[in-house]
Amino acid sequence: MEIDGGLPVKVMTESGQTYARVSARRLRELVERIGGEDDHFLVVQRIPDRPRVFIQTARDAGGAYELQHRTGTVPYLWVTEVTDPGLVADAMVRWARREDGWDASVAWEREEFGLPEEAPALAPEVAVRAEEYVRAMLQDGCLGIEAMIRETVYLMDDGEETAPVSQEQARELVERLWLERLAEQEKWAGPTGPDRLERAFAALDDDGIVAREHFTCCRGCGMSEIGAEADGKPGARGFVFFHQQGTRAAAQGHGLSLYYGGFDDSEETTKAVGHEVVAALVAAGLSAEWDGDPGKSIDIAPLEWRKRLTG
Repeated sequence: MEIDGGLPVKVMTESGQTYARVSARRLRELVERIGGEDDHFLVVQRIPDRPRVFIQTARDAGGAYELQHRTGTVPYLWVTEVTDPGLVADAMVRWARREDGWDASVAWEREEFGLPEEAPALAPEVAVRAEEYVRAMLQDGCLGIEAMIRETVYLMDDGEETAPVSQEQARELVERLWLERLAEQEKWAGPTGPDRLERAFAALDDDGIVAREHFTCCRGCGMSEIGAEADGKPGARGFVFFHQQGTRAAAQGHGLSLYYGGFDDSEETTKAVGHEVVAALVAAGLSAEWDGDPGKSIDIAPLEWRKRLTG
């Protein structure tokens, strides 16, 4: 199913660019353009991401495309080589749409490789603490699998010579709990509060208000860094964001505070931006609390934080 006119996938390029929910036409354009410097391949994963499920392609110097896909935690890839970018793009689009027979247009070969050994079990007290961290990040809903694995290793690092949780142990834990959370969110009847918030922020961003979710660690860092987000964005006149501590507070049931302002630093513009933010929130079906004072945050309460994982 395509979401809001885009495919339910994320596309990542060699140059580090990421495109979420692209249209079929845009995906075809990305396939056709690869082959230049620092732009030889792209990887497509589902939204929400599922561990080790992807389709990817790379283009060699001769112009041929190697196409690969993997179906999960299995010791092999399916691979093929074609010269027609249209054929590659068509297969990727049909894969994204989960169409029956999407892979029938090319001849695939199975490329075997060994799976890594199962990671040693964590000590019980370490496992409990690590699981608490992972469940909190899943509740926040803002990180992908790989970022969550790195964060788990970092959070569990106690400064000793040997880390209590290895990369492999963190991967097993994160992927198991990630799949549990996906099964849970499949039962959610939408739109959820974060779904509505995402729509409001998208509308604001399209209308000249730079809108960022889960942006920086705190209000001070957000206010100092938000200006850079307007670079290259013609007509940007203001901003709104909530920070990572705010995400955690919302996930714990405390509502959410939004910070906003105008790029000209005037009280008049800040107040006007505040009114635009409130209007967008209300239009999306959220309850916004703000008395019109440009020195005060805009609060969203009540807010049931059921943030869908994407990855």
